[in-house]
Amino acid sequence: MIMRTVRNQPRTTREDLVNDLKAAGTIVTKKTIGNTLRREGLKSCSARKVPLLQKAQVQARLRFADEHLNGSEDNWVTVVWSDETKIKLFGINSTRWVWRRTNAAYDPNNTLPIVKHGGGNIMFWGCFSAKGTGQLHRIKGTMDGVMYRQILGENLLPSARALKMGRGWVFQHDNDPKHTAKATKERLKKKHIKVLEWPSQSPDLDPIETLGRELKVRVAKRQP
Repeated sequence: MIMRTVRNQPRTTREDLVNDLKAAGTIVTKKTIGNTLRREGLKSCSARKVPLLQKAQVQARLRFADEHLNGSEDNWVTVVWSDETKIKLFGINSTRWVWRRTNAAYDPNNTLPIVKHGGGNIMFWGCFSAKGTGQLHRIKGTMDGVMYRQILGENLLPSARALKMGRGWVFQHDNDPKHTAKATKERLKKKHIKVLEWPSQSPDLDPIETLGRELKVRVAKRQP
């Protein structure tokens, strides 16, 4: 019964299982249930966060995967990946762990101050390829299409040259309206920059997300 319930409803808690078994006439503890599940090769894990996808978006992602799954790894070497990322002064990227006694949770040495609205942040545009990182550009104010095209003009081609991408390299950015605007497409076409077709709602497919997380972790360790 335990295994059947968990297979059908993975979010079932041990307390739920205790109550279900109790209603069926069997008394067990949470520890017994945990041991049973581990013996069957299961363990409690935090659910992975993934984009909320509509059916059309699922199909688009599958097409993208099918088109690139059997391609050579060398194809990815030609891609310059890009994205914007926000680093908060306070927030999830500044998490701290402390060693403390049970009754010392609110000792000032063991707490992390928080403020409303994040307490300030810095936004960046950046890019990278298999050959290394490109330029990192600080975004001041609210970025619109005009600013985005200016950022590309000042940073994308210089980054590609510095990374020695050569001819035939491919530029990747997501489907943000500023990225897919007609004026942006015309600017990239005029510069003869080929753009990688990108499925919508797919931040989890973009390797620059991993680089962004690493940047936030390293900044947080500096405790700015």
